[in-house]
Amino acid sequence: MRNSIADFFREHAIQEVEAIVPDMAGVARGKLMPAEKFQTEQGMRLPESIFLQTVTGDYPEDPGSAMSPAESDIVLKPDPRTVRKVPWAAEPTAQVIHDCFYGDGRRVMMSPREVLKHVLDLYAQRGWEPLVAPELEFYLVEPNIDADYPLKPPIGRSGRAEPGRQSYSIAAVNEFDPMFDEMYQFCEDQEINIDTLIHEDGPAQMEINLLHGNALDLADQAFMFKRTAREAALRHKMYATFMAKPHAMEPGSSMHIHQSIVDSQSGRNVFSGEGDQPSELFFAHIAGLQRYLPAAMALLAPNVNSYRRITRTQLAPINVQWGYDNRTAGLRVPMSDANSRRIENRISGADANPYLAIAASLACGYLGMAQGLSPSDPISGSAHDLPFALPRNLDEAIRGLRECQELIEVLGESFVQAFAVVKQAEYEVFLQVISSWEREHLLLNV
Repeated sequence: MRNSIADFFREHAIQEVEAIVPDMAGVARGKLMPAEKFQTEQGMRLPESIFLQTVTGDYPEDPGSAMSPAESDIVLKPDPRTVRKVPWAAEPTAQVIHDCFYGDGRRVMMSPREVLKHVLDLYAQRGWEPLVAPELEFYLVEPNIDADYPLKPPIGRSGRAEPGRQSYSIAAVNEFDPMFDEMYQFCEDQEINIDTLIHEDGPAQMEINLLHGNALDLADQAFMFKRTAREAALRHKMYATFMAKPHAMEPGSSMHIHQSIVDSQSGRNVFSGEGDQPSELFFAHIAGLQRYLPAAMALLAPNVNSYRRITRTQLAPINVQWGYDNRTAGLRVPMSDANSRRIENRISGADANPYLAIAASLACGYLGMAQGLSPSDPISGSAHDLPFALPRNLDEAIRGLRECQELIEVLGESFVQAFAVVKQAEYEVFLQVISSWEREHLLLNV
């Protein structure tokens, strides 16, 4: 046990501990135990199958080679950097994110957190360090206990639901001030570094921007923030949902990822070269995103609902065009100085696992830099006027990932096998559901 965790427990009089592992969907799995037991535990264990559990709570009928047929245990080891208070707990409670190992010391490479760490290791081997800043959109909705009914915007402090779209409205955010005040306090207690809060286009749709920093730290913060927003909303009789498309006729929710690469020794932004002009590495990074993001789409849009957001009539990108300060493009280069030159990946949905979305985005850029690729010309008009260049459904996206050997080598074969098996199982279950649209239009007409 590292002294930093023990000191944290003493400083905050911790009584209970949540030992957490992020699963494929970005859900917190793990164990709850007394703090005393946690500090004396010699490596907690969970079944390896925790990473093969689908979002419905089921398991693939045939996991193939993704998991040992013995369903062996894996060993959990705490990352001291991640110890935080659980501010909504009734008694002093800490949460600690864990890494996973097999009994012989090998890392569990299908763990989403390990996938991101592996990609960061590839950057480190070349003397590079990625910096990222996720922007997470989400909706506040009324409690919904019957999945057959559409979601509704919640009632604010005025006693009314939003009558229409209120993009960037301060008053619309103020409608939920009590909830946001508590959410901000929860974030401060957990060292989740929030930059800004804005109201997005949809009714009660919000966006939180996190301050840029180390990619693993920001993935941890995004993971914790999603849980925090849900907890804060529940305390005020609302749901916070990160579904990519919760409302039929409203904009979807994204997780834009701002990313730049700095030299590990000097801290210099390698996207800027002589005379503060864009460097060759900058253009190669864009080119890698353009070439490989379509194959990585299942990691950025991991659910059947994700693809309802990727349509020409919505604000989400439909291809991998890039442009300077162009929000219609999948890859936007924001206005900035040479030190903060970065690329904004606008394709990822809010429903994506933060570890996997960040890992995939950085992996694509890494391949471009390693291979010395060149991008297309930047687009100045609307990228929505150009053809689709992204998968249109989960099945197509899974197939693209399975067929991209370059991404498999960067992300890890064992992970890609496990992820594809889980997502294919979810897709097959979805196909068994008959929608109201089908009953409405096909029942008596075909």
